[in-house]
Amino acid sequence: MQRRQLIRLGAVPAATGFAGFWPGLASAQFRVEISGVGATQLPIAIVRFRDEERAPQPVGAIVKADLERSGLFRSIDAGGAALDESSQPGMSEWRGKGADALVAGSAVRLADGRYDVRYRLWDVVKGQDLGGQGYAVPAADLRLAAHRIADAIYEKLTGEKGVFSTRIAYVTKSGPRHTLWVTDADGEGGQSALASPEPIISPAWSPDGRELAYVSFESRKAVVYVQDVASGKRRTIAAFRGTNSAPAWSPDGSRLAMTLSRDGGSQLFVINRDGEGLKRLTNSGAIDTEATWSPDGSRIYFVSDRGGSPQIYRMPAAGGNAERVTFNGSYNISPALSPDGRYMAFVSREGGAFKLQLMELGGGGVRALTDSRDDESPSFAPNSRLLIYATRDGGRDVLQTTTLDGKIKARLVSTQADVREPVWGPFGR
Repeated sequence: MQRRQLIRLGAVPAATGFAGFWPGLASAQFRVEISGVGATQLPIAIVRFRDEERAPQPVGAIVKADLERSGLFRSIDAGGAALDESSQPGMSEWRGKGADALVAGSAVRLADGRYDVRYRLWDVVKGQDLGGQGYAVPAADLRLAAHRIADAIYEKLTGEKGVFSTRIAYVTKSGPRHTLWVTDADGEGGQSALASPEPIISPAWSPDGRELAYVSFESRKAVVYVQDVASGKRRTIAAFRGTNSAPAWSPDGSRLAMTLSRDGGSQLFVINRDGEGLKRLTNSGAIDTEATWSPDGSRIYFVSDRGGSPQIYRMPAAGGNAERVTFNGSYNISPALSPDGRYMAFVSREGGAFKLQLMELGGGGVRALTDSRDDESPSFAPNSRLLIYATRDGGRDVLQTTTLDGKIKARLVSTQADVREPVWGPFGR
């Protein structure tokens, strides 16, 4: 896994619309396993959507899994209840089942082959109809419609935006084949962006979600590319002498920070999104790598061994003096900042284990989020409420999400390949 080679990055060996993109390529298939118990969870009953058994996607089940994965909801068994968005449910009955909220809906095939997907949400405690919505979508967009329903329910009940209709990118390795995927936030419904017999590492979403930067070794050296998500067209951003690695977009999407060894050693540079205007940021005798921008674009956080071991530092985005951020332990890498600017996730070595950590940047301390031993590549959801990361389970590399208190984890388990390098995309498609 890439983490093992972090401090050697300066010497890496040569080597539209709703329906998605790159049609015809096989999708990565996952199942979701949710574990843990949250401190406060709203009990919600989600009735199986009318006619969904005739649809190619289980709309109600997708909505239920999304809400459970957030850590804020606990599912109440709806039994065999026969309800849809036009029903008038008996609130006392659902209160008796322990539900605070109720969702029902339908997924009906139209004459033109599309599906009319509708839902309605009720506040069981107050006995109120909280409204609903409908979508007429092609069959290929049923999963996205379900995710958008989950987003609407989440926002109505929490007051915050949901992230279920956003996307993630990650890399799989199966034998000698490396593949960069873009999928729904639950790890399904995706398409391959790039397949190569050589490694693909460090995917990074542009702030508008239209492009992905990544490092590919297909030319037998590390080169940074930027690829348009919708069309698949790409351009070379950095193919300088030596290693080109770890791209990170500025919050306004105009520049990328990255690690280059073109001048000897591994130092941080920034470059315009068109590959012009290269500027060096650090001039240390150490290895400086894994840059990430603060949400307001004023600072860059990065990893350096300038103090003798890998630690996380920050400096002005224009360059200048760096200050150390991590002090617990002798090995801290892979910084990721929450979009709201409150937290930094990173990976720390404790003994022989690599564990996901969370730091409150306002001075609230550091806490471990996992009990696993091989965590890497943390990335925040765009609402700052969840983290996705890579870890190992049963000898395989898998993806997992966690709430920020570490109490609710959802595992996205690949059945065919090792999965690594996850990164969560922004709001929007």
